[in-house]
Amino acid sequence: MNLPSLIRKPVFAAIVGASAIAAPVGALYLAGAARAAAPAAVATAPTPVTPVSAAGNPAAMLPDFSTMVQKYGPAVVNITVTEKVSASFNQGDDSGDDNGDDSNNPFGPNSPFAPFFHGMPFQMPQQQPRHGEGSGFIIRPDGYIMTNAHVVNGASDVTVRMTDRREYTAKVIGVDTKSDIAIIKINAHDLPTVKIGDSRALKVGEWVLAIGAPFGFENSATAGIVSAKGRTLDSGYVPFIQTDVPINPGNSGGPLFNMRGEVVGINSQIYSRSGGYMGVSFSIPIDVAMQVGQQLETTGHVTRGKLGVVIQNVTQGLADSFGLPQPEGALVSSVEKGGPAEHAGIEPGDVILKLNGQPLKDSTELPVEIASIAPGTSVDLEVWRNHATREISVKLGALEDRRTAARESSHPEGGKLGLSVRPLTPEEQRQGNTKGGLFVERSSGPAAEAGIQPGDVVLAANGAPVTNADDLRGAVEKSKGHIALLIQRGETRLFVPVRVG
Repeated sequence: MNLPSLIRKPVFAAIVGASAIAAPVGALYLAGAARAAAPAAVATAPTPVTPVSAAGNPAAMLPDFSTMVQKYGPAVVNITVTEKVSASFNQGDDSGDDNGDDSNNPFGPNSPFAPFFHGMPFQMPQQQPRHGEGSGFIIRPDGYIMTNAHVVNGASDVTVRMTDRREYTAKVIGVDTKSDIAIIKINAHDLPTVKIGDSRALKVGEWVLAIGAPFGFENSATAGIVSAKGRTLDSGYVPFIQTDVPINPGNSGGPLFNMRGEVVGINSQIYSRSGGYMGVSFSIPIDVAMQVGQQLETTGHVTRGKLGVVIQNVTQGLADSFGLPQPEGALVSSVEKGGPAEHAGIEPGDVILKLNGQPLKDSTELPVEIASIAPGTSVDLEVWRNHATREISVKLGALEDRRTAARESSHPEGGKLGLSVRPLTPEEQRQGNTKGGLFVERSSGPAAEAGIQPGDVVLAANGAPVTNADDLRGAVEKSKGHIALLIQRGETRLFVPVRVG
């Protein structure tokens, strides 16, 4: 339940907006902001890359990236973040006995919450900072910088350092965890910028260059080739670019350049069994990133279209079973009750072959395309049903942001508690042996001060189980002074008192 902050496990199914694929054995590591456990772009002329002969082999021609690094390296920045986190809760007293002593009860022995702490030694955690580093690149000369969401998400202080050693305190403009894109801004002008390219024109086998800060070694350049395109990993909303460019923790948020000196991607994740580079790296296409970044700048959040189906890939066996000429499209395994797809008449067992006339060769293409369309837009689907095709028009809904909580002016991102939560999925409930519960995605304000951390699961509030944000919101509104939250952290459950309002 409490996964390490730098690891993403493979996901096997999701709602569209939604889809995922099974990754090979190993783990996907976020490629940056390697935090310690304790302690419109400016148009410029394309930069040519001069081939040179490889030593000992005059027939082999290798690119020279030195001109590109000199020209665009100053637009790549190093990002240092500080995040306030809490020390672990004491799991028992030093004596090792259970004598019913509740002297550690923070409310006192006569509090109505005293029974919750009887026999359970409790020590309020102490805040201690956590530091990390990542990369980013300047997209506008007035100080707008693009990076990964996981580099700055939850950070209390963000510092940007230029190649000439100038340092600025940055403001986080917007964060979108689904695409892992964030926009930050520094108070500066006439800054060097990168040139934005077209990731759709990128070809497999093409040379690419990455600049970032692997392991904190800022402005390091590494090169390789594009290994594949359209890889969907955990989120299902990003068609990642796969490369063999050496990317390591700290590279996250840095740019991926093509041979013309244009940014075509943002380095985001690596596939590794050790946490270090193993030849498989993933970058977010710049087309996706700029679309998300524009919404973050203008509204502070991102809207995505929603179809409301659970899909899976069409194998040869399934194609034979449904009478399809070849395995293609997205097989609908279930339809969300009351969702857009159900209203339009889509049924389980349908195979979606085309979206707005464009064939879907693989199921992973559907959630990426649907998410990029504005809610309320009508799309035309070609569906295979009963050995024949039919046309169905669907008016897309809005993909909800699961980070829901009470919203109050004092804590606009997390209500009175400062919590950003989402309901547990059925699989998460099974793994955690729980029923209901809310997964903590972000903790700030009173919740963070009480020691609640991202990754915790809220099981109950004042003794009543919580299954959605409304349950938690209602409990908060009825509470006076403090609310007692039952938290599961790993295999441990404990009550945490949180100051209300």
